[in-house]
Amino acid sequence: MRREEKALPSYAGRRHTVLLLFMLAGATLIWRAVDQQILEKDFLQSEGADRYLTQVEVPAHRGLITDRRGDVLALSTPVDSVAANPRLLGADTQQLVALAKALAIDPEALRAKLARYSQRHFVYLKRRLPPAAAAQVMEVVRVHGIRGVHLEREYQRFYPAGEVFAHVLGFTDVDDQGQEGLELAYDTALRGDPGAKLVLRDGRRQVVDDVENIHSPRGGKHLALSIDQRLQFIAYRELKAAVKRQRAVAGSLVLLDVPSGEVLAMVNQPSYNPNANRSNRRGRLRNRALTDVFEPGSTMKPFTVAAALDAGVIKADSVIDTSPGYFRLGAAQVQDSKNLGVIDVGTVLSKSSNVGAGKIALALDKRQLWQAMDKLGFGRQVGTGFPGEVAGQLSDYQRWAQIDQATLSFGYGISVTTQQLAQAYATLANDGVFVPATLLKRDIPARGHRVFSRSAAETVRRMLESVVQAEGTAPDAAVLGYRVAGKTGTVKKFGPHGYSDDRYLSLFAGMAPAHDPRVVMVVMLDEPRAGKFYGGQVAGPVFSAVMAETLRLLNVTPDVAVDPALRVAAAGEGR
Repeated sequence: MRREEKALPSYAGRRHTVLLLFMLAGATLIWRAVDQQILEKDFLQSEGADRYLTQVEVPAHRGLITDRRGDVLALSTPVDSVAANPRLLGADTQQLVALAKALAIDPEALRAKLARYSQRHFVYLKRRLPPAAAAQVMEVVRVHGIRGVHLEREYQRFYPAGEVFAHVLGFTDVDDQGQEGLELAYDTALRGDPGAKLVLRDGRRQVVDDVENIHSPRGGKHLALSIDQRLQFIAYRELKAAVKRQRAVAGSLVLLDVPSGEVLAMVNQPSYNPNANRSNRRGRLRNRALTDVFEPGSTMKPFTVAAALDAGVIKADSVIDTSPGYFRLGAAQVQDSKNLGVIDVGTVLSKSSNVGAGKIALALDKRQLWQAMDKLGFGRQVGTGFPGEVAGQLSDYQRWAQIDQATLSFGYGISVTTQQLAQAYATLANDGVFVPATLLKRDIPARGHRVFSRSAAETVRRMLESVVQAEGTAPDAAVLGYRVAGKTGTVKKFGPHGYSDDRYLSLFAGMAPAHDPRVVMVVMLDEPRAGKFYGGQVAGPVFSAVMAETLRLLNVTPDVAVDPALRVAAAGEGR
């Protein structure tokens, strides 16, 4: 019997199922490819780029600061900062010790810093290394195979003149942004605008190639100062020596160009080195010529006389009876150091009579006196734009008692800065026309305003010449070969218990040549403690030394014949 053949099973269903699965898988792959290559292309490219492409800032070169002759006073030099990716650097002790030694920092401090920023991709390890030092660090990184460490190019500010210009220029911080002085006042203009570029980084986050420049940095603008570096050095040298010689607490000196109002020198003591120590110990960071106020004492008398001459209450040959050397106003008393008797107006200035100046002030309408002081800029900021510049104080005349009016004439009851006082004396030197002062070089003359008549200013200048003569209060302020006009001030300092009998400010304000002044200078020494305290004795010699070299460097023609023997003797004394 023929055996019935067994029917083979059919695999058609399985084949169809497997084929369907392959088709689904293929369709999924095709869809995924389309999705990633077309639909999600931009997103995926962006994600990939984030892992190897980075946009970095390109620092702008900070603008130069120069003196009026173009000599560089502040510049930014390229430096390298060492940075790291804490996620890549790791915690290998041997590597960290080697890196810390190269950076000249404590290994434990480095370890703590990396632990603190362990979740970040970037941290500075040390800022502002010279390129050679940075190269040595990177050689250690290479030799020890340290991952995640790289260099960032930055700029560091450098001040070639050091402490001589410290108070005027100020300084920048670690990010090259202005913190004090003109660096702060003009920070936006000096800083410029940083650029940006795309860079390619490797797995260690180190830059291996520049990909694209997004926009170039725009360097900061240059700043040209009105100051003459030669005169600044001379003024600084003489003031520093005088402060040390007189054992003074502090000092300031301002030198002004009369026609333009430009500051030719502005120095202070104590000072600091902006390239190194920037501590504010003893107020070293303050530009005292603009930020510190004081009562100017007898240096105010010429302005009172000029105002009275213009008002017609006195004439050049008027006489004033100062006997018996004092007068009373209610409970207060105005007095001189001795009874000068009947004196003319010139002697009021040459002998610095408080009684004479007070009587002249009281003869004026108080509104007229106030207006003259106000037009001279007292009670107002000078307007240099310098950070921390103060206005001083000139009280409203409507609140004046008679004693206030009298004491204002010899510089009490008013507060000024050294710069304000220099600006006011420049008005007398400029034939009565006030020109606002500036720390920046002027290409266009500034517009001024008249305070005193030309005749009043000339008359007062002639009177002030007697101050530096043998019979005056400041013969030590004389300058060989030139006629000098000036005024001393010796001011008792005000303290918690009233005016002190042993703490003084010593002042001298003057101009040269007296017949047609080119420059004005004010010297102030705070609390000289070496035995002398009169303005003519303490500040006068500083004025003489600085003015002599200033007139020589500016090629100002001498206006007084000098015996050659005297000139040789003066040269031997260093005058």
